Amino acid sequence: MATSLRRFFSVSTYGVLLRKRPGFFSNSRNLCVCSDQSTESVTVNVSPETSSGGNVDNGFLRWQNGGGMYHSSAVIDSSALVEFGAVVHEKAILGPEVRIGSNTVVGPSVEIGPSTKIGYSVSVSNCSIGDLCVIHNGVCIGQDGFGFYVDEHGNMVKKPQTLNVKIGNRVEIGANTCIDRGSWRDTVIGDDTKIDNLVQIGHNVIIGKCCLFCGQVGIAGSAEIGDYVTLGGRVAVRDHVSVVSKVRLAANSCVTKNITEPGDFGGFPAVPIHQWRRQIVEAQISSKRNP
Repeated sequence: MATSLRRFFSVSTYGVLLRKRPGFFSNSRNLCVCSDQSTESVTVNVSPETSSGGNVDNGFLRWQNGGGMYHSSAVIDSSALVEFGAVVHEKAILGPEVRIGSNTVVGPSVEIGPSTKIGYSVSVSNCSIGDLCVIHNGVCIGQDGFGFYVDEHGNMVKKPQTLNVKIGNRVEIGANTCIDRGSWRDTVIGDDTKIDNLVQIGHNVIIGKCCLFCGQVGIAGSAEIGDYVTLGGRVAVRDHVSVVSKVRLAANSCVTKNITEPGDFGGFPAVPIHQWRRQIVEAQISSKRNP
């Protein structure tokens, strides 16, 4: 016989599965205590707060499909998946086949359309998201925009950021992209637009349908982008300018004034592509003449 007994505990179910009916909590767990010589079953009473992982008084319950937490006032379709560690706050609405990844936070009154998939560690607040969207890991949607001014006493004052973000259908948003909520109008992302990783979209920006934004694009507040616009990597668009539909901008370009004609543009400031290419050639010739 071994000099020491080996003992381990196994829980008959992973955590405690709470029924969908609000307010119903399991109050016990069955533990199987095993050793080299014997096996015995014991029942351990657990308080509702401990078994749910949340505070009953605050109205949060365990969602049966995935193990995440949800507020009792939230409206969640029975087919939605809320993974362990995710939190859905009060009055949020999740449509059929929605998937919420672990550690994601869905803020109060957020609306998420059917079949939208949201990855891990995402923060969505002050927004509505359409159908069949894909939101990748680490995305932040609906936080305050960057708006400040200096008052007559020289103090830095924050401008109120009180409006929302509206995201259309079939939109895909890459990892760690940030989309700010509106201050004087809602921030809008049109249907079928695809956004790469590490993109910054400021408050009050309006983006049309079927746009493509590559990595590290930055769009400053209150800009307007038309339909079928393609922005290459690290393109910058200054505040309060507009870009018409069917424009393509080369990587590292900067839009400093309105673009009113469709076509290809590049450079800093952005100009029609043939003009930008001529500028590059002239700069190369000049550098060879004056080394």
